[in-house]
Amino acid sequence: MVWNELLANRPLLAGLLALWLAQFLKVPIDYWVNRRWNWNMWFSMGGMPSSHAALMVATTLSVGLYYGFDHPVFALGVAITMIVLYDAAGVRRQAGVHAQKLNVLLQELFSGQPLSQERLKEMLGHTPRQVAVGSLLGAAIALGMWWLWRP
Repeated sequence: MVWNELLANRPLLAGLLALWLAQFLKVPIDYWVNRRWNWNMWFSMGGMPSSHAALMVATTLSVGLYYGFDHPVFALGVAITMIVLYDAAGVRRQAGVHAQKLNVLLQELFSGQPLSQERLKEMLGHTPRQVAVGSLLGAAIALGMWWLWRP
């Protein structure tokens, strides 16, 4: 019964499809930019497009399309989506920039020393363009699923 309910939850399915597609697209897009296959992009945070943005926009837009844009859950979805998008392009992006600078500092500080250094993860957030593309991908998935699977 629970599986039937989950499979009937169209906003959830739209969000998960958008998340999966965004993560999938990171590998060929990274190859196109860097001319090398990096399969770790499939599981990475950051990169083009933003899977966080795709997930949230697809889910929120689907809630509006299926249940009405005047529904309180849509308002809640918009608020949470705004926070996630701001965090993806703002706070987490700055954390990644700080990690880059700290890694350079550590490399300069400890060069030639036998100390082991663990590099900080630099790809935490997204550029505004990555968030915008992820948002557009999420909107396209939500609209496409709504068009194909109208109530």
